[in-house]
Amino acid sequence: MAALGEAMPELYGGAPELKPVEALSLWHDVVLQSVRNDGPDLSSRQLAIMFTVYLDPPPHTVRGLAAALGVSKPAITRALDTLGSLDLLKRSRDEADRRNVLVLRTMKGTGFMEEFAELIIRSSRGALT
Repeated sequence: MAALGEAMPELYGGAPELKPVEALSLWHDVVLQSVRNDGPDLSSRQLAIMFTVYLDPPPHTVRGLAAALGVSKPAITRALDTLGSLDLLKRSRDEADRRNVLVLRTMKGTGFMEEFAELIIRSSRGALT
């Protein structure tokens, strides 16, 4: 599997285009497999934060995540409270500017995202055949 954040050429440009029902079926399968796993059951907002932190280059701040996702800082903070309690992300004060709170990756979060990527890959094999 390509490292998180690396381009995967087989998925960009070369893959057949999904029809709407196929796209929904793929996402249904990914979500279904995700909730059947022993891992945490994350909300869409929490997943969006995870995708952003693990796919976009750092640094990530609460303010930046709120702007990128188009939601309020309190909504990001609530989601980060849960993600932090699950050890999927952690927060730290920016030593260069103490007003900023940095959002950092964790080993457990990296493992979670790698497993989630594998779920998508396995599900897509059935959708693209």
